Amino acid sequence: MPTDSPTDSPTDTHCPYCSFQCGITLVAGSRPATLQPQEDFPTNRGGLCSKGWNATELLDHPDRLLTPLVRAVPGDRSSALRPATWDEALGRVVDGITASQQRYGRDSIGVFGGGGLTNEKAYSLGKFARVALRTAMIDYNGRFCMSSSATAGNKAFGVDRGMPFPVSDIGETAAILLVGANPADTMPPAMQWFDAGRAAGAQHIVVDPRRTSTAQGASVHLRPTPGTDLALANGLLHLAIREGYVDQAYIDARTTGFAAVRAGVRSFWPDRVERITGIAVDDLRRTVQILAEAPSAMILTARGAEQHSNGTDTAQAFINLALALGLPGKPFSGYGTITGQGNGQGGREHGQKADQLPGYRRLDDPAARAHVAAVWGIDPAELPRPGKSAFEMLDAIGTPDGVRVLMVMASNLVVSAPDANRVADRLAALDLLVVSDIFLSETAARADVVLPTAQWAEEEGTMTNFEGRVIHRRQALPPPAGVLDDLQLMIELARRLDRGQYFSADPRTVFDELRRASAGGIADYAGISYERIDAEQGVFWPCPTDEHPGTPRMFLERFPTPDGRARFIRVEHRDPAEMPDADYPFALTTGRLLTQYQSGTQTRRNNARMVPDPCVQLHPDLARGQGIGAGDIVEVRTRRGAARFRAQLDDGIRRDTVFVPFHWGGASNANTLTLAALDPYSRMPEFKVCAAALERVGDSDDTHLLQQVPERPVAVTARRPTRPPSTAARVRSPSRPQSTSPITSSTSKGSRMHTKNRFLQGIYAFTGQGIDKPAVLHADLTYLVPDGSVAQALYFRGGNTSDELVVAVLMRDGVPMRYFPIGAKSDVHIPLRVVEDMEGGTAVELYLAAPDGVSGTVVLDLGLVEV
Repeated sequence: MPTDSPTDSPTDTHCPYCSFQCGITLVAGSRPATLQPQEDFPTNRGGLCSKGWNATELLDHPDRLLTPLVRAVPGDRSSALRPATWDEALGRVVDGITASQQRYGRDSIGVFGGGGLTNEKAYSLGKFARVALRTAMIDYNGRFCMSSSATAGNKAFGVDRGMPFPVSDIGETAAILLVGANPADTMPPAMQWFDAGRAAGAQHIVVDPRRTSTAQGASVHLRPTPGTDLALANGLLHLAIREGYVDQAYIDARTTGFAAVRAGVRSFWPDRVERITGIAVDDLRRTVQILAEAPSAMILTARGAEQHSNGTDTAQAFINLALALGLPGKPFSGYGTITGQGNGQGGREHGQKADQLPGYRRLDDPAARAHVAAVWGIDPAELPRPGKSAFEMLDAIGTPDGVRVLMVMASNLVVSAPDANRVADRLAALDLLVVSDIFLSETAARADVVLPTAQWAEEEGTMTNFEGRVIHRRQALPPPAGVLDDLQLMIELARRLDRGQYFSADPRTVFDELRRASAGGIADYAGISYERIDAEQGVFWPCPTDEHPGTPRMFLERFPTPDGRARFIRVEHRDPAEMPDADYPFALTTGRLLTQYQSGTQTRRNNARMVPDPCVQLHPDLARGQGIGAGDIVEVRTRRGAARFRAQLDDGIRRDTVFVPFHWGGASNANTLTLAALDPYSRMPEFKVCAAALERVGDSDDTHLLQQVPERPVAVTARRPTRPPSTAARVRSPSRPQSTSPITSSTSKGSRMHTKNRFLQGIYAFTGQGIDKPAVLHADLTYLVPDGSVAQALYFRGGNTSDELVVAVLMRDGVPMRYFPIGAKSDVHIPLRVVEDMEGGTAVELYLAAPDGVSGTVVLDLGLVEV
């Protein structure tokens, strides 16, 4: 155990929170400990946010775990947690691991890590799973954070480094498109670089359904319907091509795949994108003009765009736009993604992911397996194959091939995982749950064994910030007596499993091994040492040799792909997995607050002034329609759960959108509401949009309701419109309504509007049978007016990719009612304000007529109103 006593000498280190990793100077000898921001550290330059200023309060917090805890009755989680010796606690862990592997196999043990672990600990945890436990089942909470942008970056550029340029470049660029990010609240010291750019005349465009602190300072604020960012990106690229803004010389010299992408965005003409996203055509045109005409420009995405079941494709769509404008690799230009967690970048590079080895090597690559196995001193055949991704591993608990024992380090799954009630149920099915943490988090409170660990100021190691800069976290004081840090914990467990010879508890020794393991990989740290980091205030990877200067700016001459070119990849917009409907009429989205961080395990214990009640943000019109006033207690419900928040009214949010923060557990656990639909490539859950309902349950004085966990609602199955009896076509609901909220007037509470929007729309391939022979395109293009209702057509929009004129035909009960010519490689928008009423029972269809043998693609969008 460490015995060194703390001193009053200052220690240069880094803030424990976000990926900006502000440089601070900490004095931890006299208590309470104090800190100051480093004036000369190149990222924050003396800046620090409220979270950072209050970070020292955690070091002596009365809730700090100082001894292992175990259940009074082994195996009974309803029994109390009681203090235990390390020998007893580790004995229970090892006995549980051994018994499970003997009965169910090695993969019955799972490991779940975190993006806040140092590089040394993240590397050791991946090695611990594969060498000490010899299990394939390891993943980490970064799967819920950066995985979509990481997957897209690897596919397009051959590498994933969130920001391929230093943060200082932000202050030098002339234009920025910032999508789904709010750095003014999530990493305030970074705003000095955005402010510097604006002061020099830069124009910033912010894409966010809310008017955030960041959006308030932007030249343009685009407020899309949640879940439509991919359509926005494709629409911007469509305009860039149409207006002649693409950099064809760059495309020809440095990229591949543009022809397919060009063809794919033809159908995303401005009127259609406005219909999908809710963003006016003029704003789309202005955005493209700003980006294309600026001498330098950046496109930056973050979780708002990426935490979707199509998050990888969305990130790729913005990469396509950046490549078409010729931005990556040019001075003060490019595409980047803003990492969230403290070591979100380094944490995903060195082996915590289910399919990954150190250096961003693939676990299924024989050469990578051989290289890493040689560094570890094992046979490559001993390495397991890739395992399940984070949510898939959790969701398989309790199934025949699921894990039986789960070790959790630096993660609070019960708060941070999607569909949290479902995750809690799965955790309850474990034979053994082991959690290492500094506080008794919501997840630790459910564990069989809880292991205390060291905090940020009590350990040494390296972190990799969102620029790709590897920095040095220095130890300022030892952990409290009786507390092991995570490296010590892993070696103690490894020794008891007879694998201790492969591990070290010394961070510098571990880092030197990491350097060798990463050598030659995508994320090559071979030339980075503690001494270089200290001398240079951080070193940018890749840095393959001691003589290499590091790589602050990537892609200047080539991309790290086999042919040196970046890849355009065609992607298509699709609706979110769950759309608002009559029972759950609002779009729910989640995010962060200025004063809180991640699951709130640390920040909710900080100074009381930093912990406001959890609030749900609503537009005043939406709140009025639901009978909700400012400060009222509101229950938000989805098909998965319910949570309570205090109402915060703000006209800066869309009228159809509800926003809740995800920093609380208990009654205000936002992730009891979210959806676990997974991105097919990154396995990212769809955190950022689902269908929700609201109910006022108390007034502003009923604070006790925020402490009462609501009962799970009885889920209402998503309603499907009735199909016409004569066809298999389904009536299509609006793919992107500007407002799906059933707003009622303040004088007629409970009444609802009885009009409904109906749409016949989609993208269809065709082959003409003759311009005088209209033909059915698809069964989806049929709508039967319900009995007792009246319908009227409001508009028609159409697009045509072929070289010939085609004609869409609006049919009423099988008889042509209106013809809509669509020119060759053109589009049309026709308001329909004089079309007659169509009574209940009327069959409305869209046909297409084209010259015989002509093939192409049409986009059709007929809007109707049903009364």
